[in-house]
Amino acid sequence: MRILLAVDGSVCSDRATQFVASLALPPESAVRVVAVLQPFADALALSYAAAGDASANMESEEERDARHLREAIARAETSLRRDGITMDGFLVRGRPASSIVDEAAGMNADLVVVGSRGHGTIATMVLGSTAAEIVDHAPCPVLVARGESLGSLVFADDGSPSARGAEEVLSTWPIFAGSNVTVVTVAEVAVPVAAGFTPGLYDQVLESYTKSVDEARDEVAAESKTAAHRLADAGLATEAVALEGDAAAEIVKYAGAHHIGTIAMGTRGHTGIARLILGSVARNVLLHAHCSVLIVRETR
Repeated sequence: MRILLAVDGSVCSDRATQFVASLALPPESAVRVVAVLQPFADALALSYAAAGDASANMESEEERDARHLREAIARAETSLRRDGITMDGFLVRGRPASSIVDEAAGMNADLVVVGSRGHGTIATMVLGSTAAEIVDHAPCPVLVARGESLGSLVFADDGSPSARGAEEVLSTWPIFAGSNVTVVTVAEVAVPVAAGFTPGLYDQVLESYTKSVDEARDEVAAESKTAAHRLADAGLATEAVALEGDAAAEIVKYAGAHHIGTIAMGTRGHTGIARLILGSVARNVLLHAHCSVLIVRETR
C-alpha cells in the first residue's frame, strides 16, 4: 500500500502522522511524507523585486519556514519508520493543493492523508479551497485526520456509484481488516407545507407524501442491511442503521453520539466538486464532523 502524508508542522498534521503510524500497513508498503513551501512571492501576488527593500526579510521568512517544514518531515519519518515499510520525505515548492496532488500521482498513491487544519500551507484546508481541490483532483481517496487512529467506522451509504467505491475500499484494503463498521443510510424527509394548496388538495398531497416517506424508509433500511451484509462477508464486523432527516446532520450527529473514529463516504468525480463547494453532504460532513473523514471520489 502506498500512502502520501502531507505535513506542515502543526498540531493537526502531527495528529495525522500518528494516524498513519497507527495503521496496520501490510509488508512492503510505502509512505511518503511531503511538506509544501509556498513561496512568499506567490502568497502575496508580488515579485521580490516589487517588494523593494523588504525582499531580504521575506527571503529570511521563507528560509525559516523551510527549516520548520524540514523539521516536521523529520519528526514524521521518525514516527512512521518501521521494519518492512519504505519511507521517504520531501520538501517541495509550489501551490499546496497542486503539489500534493502531483506527488500523489507521481508515486501512484493509494491514499492521501492530511490534517484537518493547521497553519502555513495547509491552513484552514477544510474550510478553504485546498481540501476541495485535493479531494477533487487527487488520483486516490483522501483522508482528513482529526484523531490519532481509525477507531470504529461509519460508512455513509446513499446507494450511489461513489458509495460503492467507498464500500470497495473498506472491504478490500488491509488497513480496514477486522474493523467495526456501522452502515448508515438516511431518508431525507420533509413535510410539505399547506400554503398555496387549494382546499382538499393538501390532503391528497399529504397522503402521497406519507406513502413516499414509507417507501423511502423501507428503501434506506434495505440499503443499509444489504451493504452491511456485503461488508460482513468481507470479514468486517457490521451493523446497519437507518436514519431520517438531513443526511449530513444525521451522519455527524450519529458519529458524535457513538464516538466514531472515522466516517467513510463517497463523492462524485470532477463535476462533483461543485456539490462539495456548494453544500453537498460530503462537504458538510467534512466541515462539521469531529472525527476523521475518508472521502472516496467516484472514478470516471
